[in-house]
Amino acid sequence: MSARRADCIVVGNGVIGMSIAYELARRAPGTSVLIVGPAQRAGAASVAAGAMLNCFGEVTKYTLLSPAGQAKFQLCKDALDAWPDWRAGLAEASGNGDLGAGAPTGTTVLLNAKSGHLDDENFAALLSAAAKFDEPHEEIDPQDVVGLRPLAEARPLRAVHLPREGAIDAREVLAALERALAELTVGTVDDQVAGVETSGGRVTGVRLADGEVLACDSVVLAAGAFSRSLLDVLPPGSVPPVLCGKGIAVETVRQAHPGFQHVVRTPNRSGSCGLHLVPQGDGVEYIGATNLVYSAPAYVQDVGMSEFLVQVAREQLDQRLFFSDVRRWLVGNRPVAVDGYPLIGRTSVAGLTVVAGTYRDGFHCSPEIARLVVDDLLGGASLAEALPHFTPERRPIESLTVEEAVKEFAFHGVSAAIEAGLRLPSHTDTSLFEGHYQAAARGFYDGLEHPVGLAPEIILAIMSDPDAKTLVTDYLVASHRHYGGLS
Repeated sequence: MSARRADCIVVGNGVIGMSIAYELARRAPGTSVLIVGPAQRAGAASVAAGAMLNCFGEVTKYTLLSPAGQAKFQLCKDALDAWPDWRAGLAEASGNGDLGAGAPTGTTVLLNAKSGHLDDENFAALLSAAAKFDEPHEEIDPQDVVGLRPLAEARPLRAVHLPREGAIDAREVLAALERALAELTVGTVDDQVAGVETSGGRVTGVRLADGEVLACDSVVLAAGAFSRSLLDVLPPGSVPPVLCGKGIAVETVRQAHPGFQHVVRTPNRSGSCGLHLVPQGDGVEYIGATNLVYSAPAYVQDVGMSEFLVQVAREQLDQRLFFSDVRRWLVGNRPVAVDGYPLIGRTSVAGLTVVAGTYRDGFHCSPEIARLVVDDLLGGASLAEALPHFTPERRPIESLTVEEAVKEFAFHGVSAAIEAGLRLPSHTDTSLFEGHYQAAARGFYDGLEHPVGLAPEIILAIMSDPDAKTLVTDYLVASHRHYGGLS
């Protein structure tokens, strides 16, 4: 066994893993902490993130309809409140007093007609949530949004500005965390973890890809989309497996001015991802919109979704993006639990804490997640009490019935087709497509012995990726066996 040892090993060097290590080392100086993860972070969500600090901008018609949805919203809301102090503390700890100084403040959400009625419903839900929770917001004339110049057929119908939301440069935050961790003498290991070592029902360490074992008393598993194989240490079917939500983004340098002053985005659309543009200063703009779920991580962008991203950004936001220079393409994999909700908490293996499945909210929620996890590690408020819905070992959370899932899959499919330029002959309407999508989803559910309502992007993954289908169907059988039936 290796001589290398730590009190706590954090598996994963993305924003959540590093934030937890930073918070733990800062609050418990006598605790030895080690972070393990590949230095290049290939395929990781954090390095490709637009890092929108959006809570209300992410609200959908389903957000507040279930206890789990409400709990996830509250986590996002608490994180929105936490970011100013977190950023200031990290700026001081890293020696980067300018951390976030150039970050855009404020998010403007646009409702246009280039998608289906899904946009209408989610925009209405956003306004309703902002009013309910007294979040500052203002409906504005879309003509007043500086930089906005879409095609006529994509001009926005309504716009709402959220002054407390915005974004931060993900790469700058990661660099600041690295410097702060170095100041706190937190060790790092540039390697991949192959497995979690246990003995007598408790954690004893982690095994690296080359077979070396690092010993420890506790492990925080925060490896994002790369977590699934490491969860095999838990009983089959006890934890919703983590899939990979492939996101493509492009950084551009503006040539035709003025450009945007704030984050601009649409409501969340099909695939739980809205079109968004984040100004990063000096004419640099981050453009994202894509989310396709697969069984395994992706590392390069594909032609089809890259073309789609550039097309919709130019058509719906600013035609003058045609003249922008491409600075670089970014590809990351969001960690998506099969039931769509985070996996955050202690497990039946003593000393093992899991933080995964944060999907699109990981960067935004990282300060609050770090605080809650470290509270638990240090014997304060427990994660089981703070986030009871998200305990990793659980039955799959069902926010939709199977019939609702079938209809929502069709609804998302039609909306995506409209955004992609669907044109129908005058003698028909979208009901034909809805019927096609519903039949496809029912065909999948007809083959399940223990069906549960799944999000549209998970159903699409099952239909497009045979490995994802096998993974999900096997999990549902194993979960039914482990928990003795689904509620």
